[in-house]
Amino acid sequence: MRTQLMVLDRDAGVTGLAGRPVRLLWRNPRGQVRSWVPQLFARRADGTALLADCPGHAGAGGERAVKAAEAVAQACADVGWTYCRIPPLDDVLAANLKWLAGYRHPRNAGRPGLMTAVVEAFTRPRPLIEGAEAIGDPVEVLPCVFHALWHGQLTAGLETPLHERVPVGPRGWSDPSKKGGAG
Repeated sequence: MRTQLMVLDRDAGVTGLAGRPVRLLWRNPRGQVRSWVPQLFARRADGTALLADCPGHAGAGGERAVKAAEAVAQACADVGWTYCRIPPLDDVLAANLKWLAGYRHPRNAGRPGLMTAVVEAFTRPRPLIEGAEAIGDPVEVLPCVFHALWHGQLTAGLETPLHERVPVGPRGWSDPSKKGGAG
């Protein structure tokens, strides 16, 4: 669930998040009261909403989770929301997102003018360390680069481990050598 919260937090189209936002109650065909608490709620900038569960694997929760998913999906459809069970992320992608999330705070944008210099340094895709060194001391510059990657001002393929030679490019750029594109 934490990893999926990071994915949603990184999505510029998501304006609000909540964990365990609501308990849904319904009666099954035999008249028994059932309940379920979806794990996440996301409000999008366009006004739409998402309720989601984040199972650890495809069959997590068993038959009870399957029945609950059906009931929650119907309740969401009735109010114009979306419901889904979000599959776990690949371990490498999850690790990269966790790393970048550590740089989401505005303090990592650095001194005035540094973010502009970082974005300009990667107007053409180049290795992470090469772009950072072109601006100045990597100890100062790298937090700003990671901040820009988190916020989508720069992109890199996050399906492979981040390292000093990973190609980084401008917003919307997709590394053609990586399946799945930009992160």
